Amino acid sequence: MTTYGPLLYARSRALLLTLAALAGTTVFAVWAAHRMDTYLDPDRRVPIVALAPLLASAVIGASLYSPSDELDRTAVRPWWPRRLVQLGGLTALASALLPLAVLGHVDTFGAPAMIRNTLGCAGLTAAAAVLLGARLSWLPAFGYVTSVYLGSAGARGRASAVWAWPMQPGAQPGAWAAALAAFLVGGALYVLRGARPEGPRG
Repeated sequence: MTTYGPLLYARSRALLLTLAALAGTTVFAVWAAHRMDTYLDPDRRVPIVALAPLLASAVIGASLYSPSDELDRTAVRPWWPRRLVQLGGLTALASALLPLAVLGHVDTFGAPAMIRNTLGCAGLTAAAAVLLGARLSWLPAFGYVTSVYLGSAGARGRASAVWAWPMQPGAQPGAWAAALAAFLVGGALYVLRGARPEGPRG
């Protein structure tokens, strides 16, 4: 009987479809890196390091939708452990898969930058799921990352490492601090509150 709860939870959040979408995002990122000949110049990885985590976070955000919010709120057992496992597990999986597209050159736009951006984007998406609902959870992260991608080319100084963290290479301390803060705050909000209730799909 105890196995039915997790299985039902996974089915209600379409986690198998989410896992397949994360795998597809990884395949696309690897293909794009190959097409752009990023092995010749690590700076060519910038679009991949910025946009692949954004796509993965949108996939994760869609899975945060709850089809039975009233049942969730009246359940005997607390839901926050399930939310923690779901968000943490999917983010960890994306953080393990996406760096396959940018192996090597860890000091520039390699695996550390990809992992950092995955954590930051997942945190922004989780917070947006609480405030806007899972269906629109991708929107704030998309707006922020694309704005930074288009507008941070000439940014200099320590402050830019914080607000332009999606575009920073390697292990920039300010960029990591900003991304981790986004993940911890957004993740805590989602784990404690859950996604904002929405109307039924369809």
